[in-house]
Amino acid sequence: MRCVIARFPFDLYKDEVENSMKGIKPEPVTGDAVVISRRVYPVKQVGEVITRQDRRDFSSAEVVRALSKLGFTCRTAETAPAPAAAAARTPLETASALLGTPAAAEERTGDSL
Repeated sequence: MRCVIARFPFDLYKDEVENSMKGIKPEPVTGDAVVISRRVYPVKQVGEVITRQDRRDFSSAEVVRALSKLGFTCRTAETAPAPAAAAARTPLETASALLGTPAAAEERTGDSL
């Protein structure tokens, strides 16, 4: 499929994109992402590999548009999953959530204070 990235035309094919990303370790995703062969890559990393241009020369939207047309699953920064560290609980919070509130414990046992 012919697409334009950074004002340059490219003929991209899904299998060629998959082959070019084989053996390349995904960088941590901080913005837009694309799923290629069950691996999640930052869009800018994929764009750099397939176009051989510097990441500053194109926008992530251009690459997302091209990869979406090829049939890849793309995630924008708004829909990307939140980092796991932000959702992590302390051991005390985890134990409290598992035990429930005192009112919930009373309802289960039928006891009252």
